[in-house]
Amino acid sequence: MSGDLVSLAHEVSPYVTAAVSAYGAAVLARAQEDAADATVGWGRRILQRIFGIQAEEDAVPDEVAELADDPDNTDLQAALRVQIRKLLAADPQLAAEVAQMVEQARNQVAVGQGQVNAQASGNAQQANLGQGTMNVSFGAQRDRSADR
Repeated sequence: MSGDLVSLAHEVSPYVTAAVSAYGAAVLARAQEDAADATVGWGRRILQRIFGIQAEEDAVPDEVAELADDPDNTDLQAALRVQIRKLLAADPQLAAEVAQMVEQARNQVAVGQGQVNAQASGNAQQANLGQGTMNVSFGAQRDRSADR
């Protein structure tokens, strides 16, 4: 389970870092802006679930406050990941809930004014856009110049 928690902490990192960057130390406050994009919104919800919803004037965890002051600092991002991993390790139910939130976040990503709903199967991923469908293949790359 420890390896799973390391992976989960890494998976929540982009969401929580985006939320801290957008909201600063107020990230754990209950109020939420409607204009927040999906990544920031998910990051905020994940952080609130992990650390609890707080009044804006309440002290936030040191790792969140420090990252809010310097959101591009990779050392502070890592410190928050470590704290998240510790909290998830201490509460398996919380870890399961956060893993489910990450899965939901992955399936709902905002792009411009629309949304992308993605499903993966094997080495292909299909995204349904407002304007149509886009198929993206992953895996081994072929040199197409040999086909010419």
